[in-house]
Amino acid sequence: MSRPILIVDDEAAIRRLLIAVLRRGGHGVLEASTGREALQALQQRPIAAIVDLRLPDLDGMELIPRLAAADIPVLVLSAELDTAEKVAALDLGAEDYLTKPFDGDELLARLRVLLRRAGPAAGGATSHGPLAIDTAHHRATLDGAPIALTPREFALLAALVAGGGRVLTHAALLEQVWGPAHRDDLDYLRVAIRALRRKIEPEPARPRLILNEPGIGYRLADR
Repeated sequence: MSRPILIVDDEAAIRRLLIAVLRRGGHGVLEASTGREALQALQQRPIAAIVDLRLPDLDGMELIPRLAAADIPVLVLSAELDTAEKVAALDLGAEDYLTKPFDGDELLARLRVLLRRAGPAAGGATSHGPLAIDTAHHRATLDGAPIALTPREFALLAALVAGGGRVLTHAALLEQVWGPAHRDDLDYLRVAIRALRRKIEPEPARPRLILNEPGIGYRLADR
């Protein structure tokens, strides 16, 4: 039996709606009305979580990194998210977000993308300079040492390594890593690149591995 999706929302009506949508999509469901209930539900190994940021105990922004640390991809579902809040959620480890009210088919489509990225990938090992990616075993290394990456960070680094030093446009990276619906969402890409640089660059403010081509995209430094 497939692992369930965890719903974290203090509104019972929203939880009921999400349960109906997810079951229509063939997913099992876990419910939590508070952040603490969500943390307790981790014992049941959800495959992903849909999280409202407005919770009665833990702030959703506190919950996101704790879920991400447990390798549970997070889709934020909250009302009235401004740009700064969206960027903050992504920076803390959220994979995607939707604002309320939401379309059920769009939510299921975004979950499919998220779960494909988080699941086992076909392929083998590729490398570029000190970086190596093993997509079959979902492993990344820098100079032979393992790098702890979120599923999104892994997918982004894998795309850059596969590019072999070629410039990959913003739109191409966004479509490959986030899906066609996000071709113009540069905030997603900037946040993920910043997170990657913090993990692999000796001086993230002066990157030597992941290089920016202004107005075009990103590439890995020459070997």
